[in-house]
Amino acid sequence: MSATVPRPGPSFIREERVRLRGPDGSPGPEVLLGMNEPSIMDDGWWLTTLWGVDETGVIEATMVAPLAGPPPEQPVSLLGRILAGALSGLLDQEDGRQLIRLRMLPADDESRPWRRPLLLWLAVRWDPVRGAVMRPNELAREILRAFARSVEVANGPSSSGQA
Repeated sequence: MSATVPRPGPSFIREERVRLRGPDGSPGPEVLLGMNEPSIMDDGWWLTTLWGVDETGVIEATMVAPLAGPPPEQPVSLLGRILAGALSGLLDQEDGRQLIRLRMLPADDESRPWRRPLLLWLAVRWDPVRGAVMRPNELAREILRAFARSVEVANGPSSSGQA
């Protein structure tokens, strides 16, 4: 990462603390995962930003890569599979596909896709029943817990995205 990305601001809900693993599998640094207040579109889509930070700002995605080394795929692919699995049952579906979309900032060098900030733009549409019976802060908490789960799983010894 060429420059440190500053903390995006205060989290909409209480941040999740995650202890990453060190290169040898021992306990590594602790990071905070947060999200901004979701924008709710007229069509029911929620748009929000998720991030991981330490004391210097937004961490690099390589910090949450599998201990065996960053896979060749984009980090958004691995994190997205885990995040979608963790939110399964809460998301609306269309044509048998969950309604979740993720994007990340581009890497300075796309041949090293994990060298980018751990900053994700998330769009989800909730299952109508879940959206009707859960308060917005409860839904936001589910997103942040799912993000924490995706970081923990991705940072495992070797990750294929299976939670």
